Parts: sequence; structure tokens; C-alpha cells
Amino acid sequence: MTNPVTKDLRHFEDLQVGEVIDLGKTTVTKEMIVTFAREFDPFPFHLDEKAARESLLGGLASSGWQTGALTLRMLVDSFLGKLASAGGLGFKNLKWKNPVMVDDTIGGTVTVAELRRSHHHPEWGIMTLDFDVRNQKNQPVLTMRLSNLVELRDASAPVAEAAQ
Repeated sequence: MTNPVTKDLRHFEDLQVGEVIDLGKTTVTKEMIVTFAREFDPFPFHLDEKAARESLLGGLASSGWQTGALTLRMLVDSFLGKLASAGGLGFKNLKWKNPVMVDDTIGGTVTVAELRRSHHHPEWGIMTLDFDVRNQKNQPVLTMRLSNLVELRDASAPVAEAAQ
């Protein structure tokens, strides 16, 4: 039975392994870095330009968690907001490859790496996404693998017919 709330969204059956999603881009400003750091990650290299210049990073840099949050926002805007997603199940292999500095523009892609049906809850599928987020110099800034729960349009379909 189709869920009336999600009926116009993409469902698990609509996804394909290898599908690549463009995340779009966002520019990270000094104000964004300092505002986020003040509330969530108050290290000097996120808050104070002088301290940041003297740090290993050599300048004011975004928190890795801010980079992750901005990446999630781009993912929702470009993909998850159009998908019958029930939320994340967790992530692994999160790596912050290069710092995101003031006025860097970040963007990238997410690739559908795996699709599998839940054996215990046949109304759900599990989608695994691989992230490749880069700055304007094409340097990697974040990689990770995220698992997400996605609604099936037809939970009565046999598990064996699910996308592989």
C-alpha cells in the first residue's frame, strides 16, 4: 500500500547501484565558520584569526563537523528531500582530508554504493552512499559511507526482486 505522505517521492525501487548524485556547492564564509564554532566547536583555529594563522591549519578553518553538517544540507537539498527516506542508520570511514578555509567552495558527489532489503522489516530498504566532497581546487575535504533507511513503494514485492 502506498503511503500518502511519500507517494510523490522516489522510493527504494527507484534507486540503482552506481547512481551518482551531484550535491551542488556552497561557499563557507568567515561568519559561518565563527558562528558554528562559537556554538559547537570552540577551538581557537575556528574562532580567532591570529590563533588560526599560528596553528597547523595556517588560517581560520571550518570545523570538520560543520563540513559534515553542510554536506548533509546539500544531500537533503539535492537528493534526500525527494526520497522516501526515514533517516540515517549511521556512517563509517568519515575522513576530513583537507581543512575547509574561509571562502572555500565545497561540493561533490554521492554514489549509491549498495541497496538491500531489510529481512526483518520488508517495508524498508537500506541504501548505502559513498561521499566525495571537494573544495574549489578539487582537493578532497570529506569522505564517508552513510547508510539510510528508505521506504518501499510495495512492501509485498518479494525480497529476491529488490535492486542489487
